[in-house]
Order: sequence, then structure tokens, then C-alpha cells
Amino acid sequence: MTERHWTIGDGMQVTLHFSLTLPEGEVIDSTFDGDPATFRVGDGSLLPGFERVLHGLGSGISRSFVMKPKDGFGMPNPNNVQEIPRADLPAGVEPVPGLLLAFGDPSGSELPGVVRELRDGVVVVDFNHPLAGRDIIFAVQIIDVRPAN
Repeated sequence: MTERHWTIGDGMQVTLHFSLTLPEGEVIDSTFDGDPATFRVGDGSLLPGFERVLHGLGSGISRSFVMKPKDGFGMPNPNNVQEIPRADLPAGVEPVPGLLLAFGDPSGSELPGVVRELRDGVVVVDFNHPLAGRDIIFAVQIIDVRPAN
């Protein structure tokens, strides 16, 4: 009996190695030096734009894609940059530009924000995803594709 060769699409489980790299060469995330990642297409593990470029690929395929912001982490939203009074920061936190802080949102989840600048009495915090507005190079090596259980 011949083994079936599946391709990536809805309802499939995929095992792959991947890397996310900025055009300047900075690696943001990678599984190539460790265990591969396994996900089910549509389970939310990958952004929809990242999944879309994988559709139709099968085991043994290696590819690299340039993901534009609209297909990746979106464009920065100026409304996501907020001025927070210094008095509202947690006790003992000394804000400096680049510091990642976690704030509670109304639903009880944590919302990460990056300190962009300090002004008189306030801290400017950017709640946009750090990769918003950036092209991302998405490299993959497909290891296995099969119907999800």
C-alpha cells in the first residue's frame, strides 16, 4: 500500500520547524535548534496570514516568505500609545524606555506595553505588538502533514 502524501489545508495537523526573522537578520523566534512545532490549521497557533502561505505545502518542503504587516502583526495603531500617570505604575517600577510592562485590562487579562518615553509626570506606553508595521521573514521546513484527530 502506498503512503498518502497530504498537503496543508483546513483540518490538517502540521509539524514543522519555523523561524521569524527581521529583514536586518535579527531572529525573533525559531524552532530550528530545538523541537519542531505542531499545530492544527485554524487552531489560532499561527496568524491567518502565516497559515495561508502554508496551504498546499507538503512534508519535506522548505520555503521562506516575506510577510507584510497586513498578513503578519498588522500596522501600528496610534490609539494604542497611551500616557500613563507615573503614580499608576506598580510600586517599585522604575520606567525606562524599552521596558516591557504588563497591565491588567478590564477582562482580567494582562496587556503588555513597552515604555517609549518619559514625560513630566507620565510614561508613554505603546501597546501595539512589537512587530506591528514590520516585514517578517517566515522560513519553514515542513516535517509532517496529516489529518487532525
